[in-house]
Amino acid sequence: MNAKEYIKYLLSIESYSFSVDEISKATDGTSNSLKFELHRLSEKGEVINLRKGFYLIITPRYSSAKKLPIQLYCEKLFQYLDRNYYVGLFSAAKFHGASHQQVQRDYVITEQPKFNDISKNTIDIRFFTTTNWSDKNIQQKKSDAGIFKISSPALTIVDLIHHQTKLGGINRMLATIEELTEELTELDLSELLSWYPNKSTLQRLGFLFEELGSEEKYEEMIYSELKTRNFFPVLLSPKSKEKPGAVDNKWKVDVNVKLESDL
Repeated sequence: MNAKEYIKYLLSIESYSFSVDEISKATDGTSNSLKFELHRLSEKGEVINLRKGFYLIITPRYSSAKKLPIQLYCEKLFQYLDRNYYVGLFSAAKFHGASHQQVQRDYVITEQPKFNDISKNTIDIRFFTTTNWSDKNIQQKKSDAGIFKISSPALTIVDLIHHQTKLGGINRMLATIEELTEELTELDLSELLSWYPNKSTLQRLGFLFEELGSEEKYEEMIYSELKTRNFFPVLLSPKSKEKPGAVDNKWKVDVNVKLESDL
C-alpha cells in the first residue's frame, strides 16, 4: 500500500488526518520515498502539514477553503500530542449556536505548557492554556470524524471573560455571552461553581449577568458561591497599571469600561 492508497482508506472510514508514524507503519515505502510522496501530495494541496509529523487530508469538499473544520481532526491531533484539550472561546460559542462573532480563527484550550499558535495559509489556530485543568464542564460532541471535546456554555462564558484582554476586550464578546446565556442550564453552572477557582472571573460573570438581565437564579447561584470565599474589588476589564477604585455593586466590580453590546 502506498501513501495515496492509505489516505484513500482513511477517508473511507471518515478519518481526515494522520501522523507520519501511522502512515509509515501502514505503507511499504522507505522513509525517503514516503517523504517524497507526502511532499508531492502537499504541493497538489491534497494534504497539509499541520504540525511536525501530523497531516490533514484536504478532501474535494474543502479544497477551495484549503482547510478542514477543526472538529474533523482535533481529537486525533491531541491524541497524537498526548495532551488534554477542548475547543473553546469563540469556536465553542459557534457550536453552541452563538455565532454572532464570525471568526475564521479556531480557538483551543489545553493544559500547560502552551503550544505555539498555528498560522499557515488558510489555517489559523490559537492555543490558550489553563493551569487548573478539570474534566468538568467539557462536553463531547459528534462530527463526521467521531467525537470531539468542547467547553460547555458555562465554561465558554467564563473562559471568554477570563481571556478578554487577549480577545479584543469585554465589548467584543458581550453579544456572544448574551447568546450563550440562552444555552446555559442550572446543572452546567452548578458544575462550574463546584470547581472553578478564579474568583475575580466569577465576580465579573455575576456582574455581567445582572447587567444583561439573565435569569435571577443564575446570579443567586454565583453570589452564594462567592459568599463562601473572601472576595475583593476587581476591575471589570483588567489593566496592568490600574487598581480597582470604589465599587457600588454587590459583586465588588469596578466598572472601568463602558459596556456596549453590538447585538
